[in-house]
Amino acid sequence: MLLFFLTSVVGVVTGSNSLITVPAMFQFGIDAKVAVATNMFGLTFMAVGGTLPFLGKGVIDRVRLPWLVLLTMGGSALGALLVLVVPGKAMPLIISVSMIGVAIFSLLRRNAGVIPPSSAQTRAAELTGYALTFALGIYGGFFSGGYVTMLTAAYVALFRLTFVEAVSTTKIINVFSSLIATLVFMWRGLVDYKLGVLLGVSMFLGAFVGARVTLKLNNVWLRRIFLATVIILASKILLYDLLWKGITQ
Repeated sequence: MLLFFLTSVVGVVTGSNSLITVPAMFQFGIDAKVAVATNMFGLTFMAVGGTLPFLGKGVIDRVRLPWLVLLTMGGSALGALLVLVVPGKAMPLIISVSMIGVAIFSLLRRNAGVIPPSSAQTRAAELTGYALTFALGIYGGFFSGGYVTMLTAAYVALFRLTFVEAVSTTKIINVFSSLIATLVFMWRGLVDYKLGVLLGVSMFLGAFVGARVTLKLNNVWLRRIFLATVIILASKILLYDLLWKGITQ
């Protein structure tokens, strides 16, 4: 519960909670599929807790939100159905490469997510943003580790949102992503409800605290926190989970 609370406080900005919480559940002897399903159950509470402080603050992209939610719900349902069919061994490499790409983009474009753009966004970038919302929604329903991180980076790059706008918008989207996937896992009987409620309460409180802190930070600091987390997680996945474990095994 303590681990889930702390990761939820920071995860409001950075995302990637599941890259820490799901492996931690493995260490406690929880079945892999049950861990993924129960973690998704808890993520629904976390997403709600992280969304509440942003409501009424004028930082949510309300124009695009309805379409983004619909695309996310479709993608998340598909991703959750793939959990029992598709092996997840390739996912750490995909996440790692994606996060390294996010880090490079953020380093090269220092004003991305900090200063709102002065020029109009292109149609191609808009369509790409919607397409990525659906594609990442599939991954979000499948596992969710790094999902919000990549979604935030996509919205900063393609929709030209500031970090606080991207973070607040992805919080609402994550409510629907986690909820749809959770309903599928509940239907398949994979959720440990006793554990899920305890973790859900911890994640709700952690995200609520984290969101209130986020609203007090400027976009420069949000960018620094986000970028540092992306680099650390990408390095951990690539160097330790893939290379070191591969060598030692």
